[in-house]
Amino acid sequence: MLTDSNVRPYQFQLAPDRLWQAINPWTWNLDTGPIGLINVNIGATKRPETERAILDEVGSYGRQIGHIGDALEVLIRHLDLKDLGQSEQDALDVLKGDLAQIRGIKARDKGS
Repeated sequence: MLTDSNVRPYQFQLAPDRLWQAINPWTWNLDTGPIGLINVNIGATKRPETERAILDEVGSYGRQIGHIGDALEVLIRHLDLKDLGQSEQDALDVLKGDLAQIRGIKARDKGS
């Protein structure tokens, strides 16, 4: 049996004798960088604490964009679109298609 004091010269260790890592999510500092498999970067902002408060108190970016989309659909329904050019009409048609597809996905996921 070999001990540390009689290790032969041609033997070497690839790992330390003792491996230790604290895994306590309550002590993690989220400002130190990514810690998970999926990480959300809120982007470069002068006020990250404000961004976090908005996400916590108002809703995710997806929820906020969804509300904007809902409001745009209301406005589009009440606008006179006859004076729009073709590219402008196409842009609205793409948006309406995206919003309809989102509604479909939400309905599908709500049912499951």
